[in-house]
Amino acid sequence: MIERKLFSALVKHLPKKEFSIITGPRQSGKTTLMEMLQERLVQKGEKTLYLNLDIEWDRPHFESQQALINKVELELGKKKGFVFIDEIQRKENAGLFLKGLYDLKLPYKFIISGSGSLELKKQIHESLIGRKRLFELTTITFEEFINYKTNYRYKDNLSAFAEIEKNKVLQLLTEYMKFGGYPRVILETELNEKLLIIDEIYRSVLEKDVAYLLKVEKTEAFSSLIRILSSQIGNLVNLSELSSTLNISYQTVKKYLWYCQKIFILELVSPYFRNIRKEITKSPVVYFWDLGLRNYSLGLFGNLYSPAATGFVFENFVFLILKEQIKLSSAKLNFWRTKNKAEVDFIIERGANIIPIEVKYRTFKDIKVTSSMRSFIKKYEPLEAYIINLDLKKSIKIGKTRLTFLPYYALMFKTL
Repeated sequence: MIERKLFSALVKHLPKKEFSIITGPRQSGKTTLMEMLQERLVQKGEKTLYLNLDIEWDRPHFESQQALINKVELELGKKKGFVFIDEIQRKENAGLFLKGLYDLKLPYKFIISGSGSLELKKQIHESLIGRKRLFELTTITFEEFINYKTNYRYKDNLSAFAEIEKNKVLQLLTEYMKFGGYPRVILETELNEKLLIIDEIYRSVLEKDVAYLLKVEKTEAFSSLIRILSSQIGNLVNLSELSSTLNISYQTVKKYLWYCQKIFILELVSPYFRNIRKEITKSPVVYFWDLGLRNYSLGLFGNLYSPAATGFVFENFVFLILKEQIKLSSAKLNFWRTKNKAEVDFIIERGANIIPIEVKYRTFKDIKVTSSMRSFIKKYEPLEAYIINLDLKKSIKIGKTRLTFLPYYALMFKTL
């Protein structure tokens, strides 16, 4: 079993009346989390009921709110109990359905999951304001991966382990960048079995999530879009160019990209600018939620074939760490590029405070600052800036800015 950091947060929320709603990629471990929560409750003598909208005989209980209430009362009675609902995105008008249940003030706590973002149902966010708390589950993070691979021996002192055992952590990083973080992939030891599992996951995303949401059986254009974007991580996304390459309309490309984000395949990062005339237009860059799925879509699962390609995968890896760090804050994550082709990989913006971050998949013997980073520092004078790399930990001052070279493993334990 791979321990998930989100589990403790879910346990703390169990006494709350709000719905606990778990979202995240298909097969990222949501069902396992819910089963663990159910087991914990059962051990404490609590009454529970587990329903799954992917299971045919459970679906009739969701034909109406009353039908569901009848089923719950049959199993749990009319007193306190815990109701688990898996794959809620299969329910039409899920937002209104859940709102109605909440407003009935039933004596039950509902724990709900969906493999697509619940925002796919346009009304669900508005319907459940004040009635829910969202818990976003990613595939296995690198921190969770290291803990699992070291049998949780260093769980309470992981930063010291990473500092002392740099070579071991680098080996784990390479494995993680090759295979990604899907739990079943990590748990499997044979390469061929890993490949079969990621193939099944990829097909289930296309055949279940994409085909269901787009109401189409043929997903060739969508699959081709994923392959193209997989080869462009960290690069600007040109919608017109994608439209021409795929021979689909500009609006269809926009729609596909929207769905890609909502079913947790990838994320688009917008540019940072204060002077729109001098800095680049609104084209975003793309990063993937899971490196293994990205590699598989290119036929590179388990293979980092060149230093240049590995550098982009490493950049995506750093993006995942940063995204995890800021997800519960008001901070925004952007990138910076100018028409003169100066670029900084990431900009964290917290109000007036900005932090530029460059990513370099290399070892440094000493500090070497790029002209792009110097250009950004000169223009914006941030208080701090970072260059994430493989091993160097050292700081200098450039004007008012403290620039720190920070190893990737130290980034996991430092909130920027």
